[in-house]
Amino acid sequence: MAGKKAINAEIGMNIKREREKAGLTQERLSELMGIVVKSLSAVERGTVGISLSALKRLCGILSVSSDALIFGSIETNDTAGLLARLERLTPAQFSLVCSAVNTTIEAFALGAPETGSRRATASGNGPV
Repeated sequence: MAGKKAINAEIGMNIKREREKAGLTQERLSELMGIVVKSLSAVERGTVGISLSALKRLCGILSVSSDALIFGSIETNDTAGLLARLERLTPAQFSLVCSAVNTTIEAFALGAPETGSRRATASGNGPV
């Protein structure tokens, strides 16, 4: 049967989206899954379907639910996925990530753009 099935194309797009959100290339994800890049590419394009065993492995690697890959995900902050990835870090890696996150959040809090009538100025008359 030539062409794509709609369900394969939809799942393939969802897999690609989640792979990119995880910051993985097709090459790296293929390596982690134990498949060749050509196979992952075909799944992402929707020209072939994905087996249940491969889908299960993929969910574990990407730290996403099968629902996210089959049905798509609602655009929200993916705290569950991030939490799952953080839990797999070594204590030293986790400490580095915590430090970076805390520094970033502090920078956002200190340097958040004003949304009212006050504007930042370089003259010292307002926030910079």
